[in-house]
Amino acid sequence: MATISSTLENTRGERRFFSVMAAAIVVTALAGFARTYFLRPLLPVLTPAPLALTPLIHLHGLLFTGWVLLLLVQVRLVAAKRIARHRQLGMAGAAMAGLMVVVGTLTALYGVERGVAPFGIDPRRFLIVPLFAILLFAIFVVAGVRARRDPQSHKRLMLLATIALLPPAIARWVLLLGLGPPVVFAVATLFLVPIVARDLKTRRRVHPVTLWGGLLLVVSGPLRLALAQTDGWLVLSNWMVGLVR
Repeated sequence: MATISSTLENTRGERRFFSVMAAAIVVTALAGFARTYFLRPLLPVLTPAPLALTPLIHLHGLLFTGWVLLLLVQVRLVAAKRIARHRQLGMAGAAMAGLMVVVGTLTALYGVERGVAPFGIDPRRFLIVPLFAILLFAIFVVAGVRARRDPQSHKRLMLLATIALLPPAIARWVLLLGLGPPVVFAVATLFLVPIVARDLKTRRRVHPVTLWGGLLLVVSGPLRLALAQTDGWLVLSNWMVGLVR
């Protein structure tokens, strides 16, 4: 009886944990883009001379906002034991993810043309930051879909995929404080801490997905910043931007 009770408590605790993580991600995304997108018409003083919101940016916003909201819905469906509906939405989510990769890539490339980059960084060099995020997102989602019959791996991979998209939202506030991209990546990786702590508490070890996926996210930040400074990346960036001109 004690074992059954302990198992049920762990299951309820796990559902609460992933629900809280998903909610925290939603709040971070909405708060991050509130000033420059969601509440932009209401906060003109805080956004002097803003860049125009093109149809592509609106589509990008719709898809990426929809993804974080879908994550929360999916987690709550599992918590409510509505697995059939979870799987149905998962198929739609996989299609959405594919569209996000295309739209996200195009938005990043056109961002170079629009001069989108913080602190006067050359937009061609900064391009590696969003493109690498999209690459990580795609890797985690594909792995998550493949691991859909392994719930423990699947839920962690989908969480990591969404965490990979958080730096732009975090940057909207971090950069206001005059802090650079390294701080943005550092703050984003803090979302990994609760997952590691949860693994250690419930499993006595870090789940392989948390370990290797987390390390990939942590290493990707400094790696992007280093590669951005190379001549090779500048050549590749110029070539990619030329494709959409």
